[in-house]
Amino acid sequence: MTGIEHLDIAVNGTTLHVARCGEGAPLLLLHGWPEFWLTWEPVMTRLADRYQLIAPDLRGFGDSGKPDGPYGAPEHAVDMLALLDALGLQRVGLVGHDVGGGVMQAMARLAPDRLTGLFFFDFMYPGIGPRMALPDRLIHIWYTSFHLTDLAPALVGASPETVRIYFTHFLRNWAYRKEAFDGVLDAFVANFQKPGNVEGGFAAYRATAASRIAMLKGEAPVLPPITLPTCVRWAEHDPLFPVSWTDRLHETFPDLDLQIFPGVGHFPHVEDPDRASVEIASFFNGRT
Repeated sequence: MTGIEHLDIAVNGTTLHVARCGEGAPLLLLHGWPEFWLTWEPVMTRLADRYQLIAPDLRGFGDSGKPDGPYGAPEHAVDMLALLDALGLQRVGLVGHDVGGGVMQAMARLAPDRLTGLFFFDFMYPGIGPRMALPDRLIHIWYTSFHLTDLAPALVGASPETVRIYFTHFLRNWAYRKEAFDGVLDAFVANFQKPGNVEGGFAAYRATAASRIAMLKGEAPVLPPITLPTCVRWAEHDPLFPVSWTDRLHETFPDLDLQIFPGVGHFPHVEDPDRASVEIASFFNGRT
């Protein structure tokens, strides 16, 4: 994409890599796993004439610094707020997916006055609860336990080819439109072949292990609702997060605009960036 700039911003004792383009009201785009800033490039291309798009690599991912130990949503949220300060941005709209959705919730609880609204694609939220551990789900979430083991980075990172096999598996199988990653698959694989990026991505799962187990056991603490304006576009064919799991979103997000995003899997912003961009712009029009 032409017109995109890449910045290295010092925050909280590390450096965050940030891709930025466009002009207008700022939107902070937060990626999931196994992703990095490039996952947002199709959306950035389509919205740069209306918004300033800021797509960081979360700590541990891409070209950002690597965490010293587990690094989860609360820590990423502090990083992101420091990033806003470094960029001179008082308020932004948040757009996120997967792991990024967890960071958004942490930011919304920590500093709601810094945010104009929340736009989510498929993500974990408290209302999913113990359903994540149902027998028919275990075949889909095995990796969340695997990533906690010391064996995981050793096996996955054993060679460039093992990295390719592992990450191609998730990008291909979680997408409903299998061709969506055809043009960028090599770039995604190359990203995780960089030193520290396998371990850095796994650190997010290590950091959330205790809270995830509590949720699976039905013992997670009850959190107050997030009252910011919220838009959720849930993928119709996500193998990780079934559409039925949207039934309790209103408990966490009472100011909710929820619709099903048809014809896509786990990566709506990559699989159908035209519609994803329209939905994002429609929600933030007049809010930012």
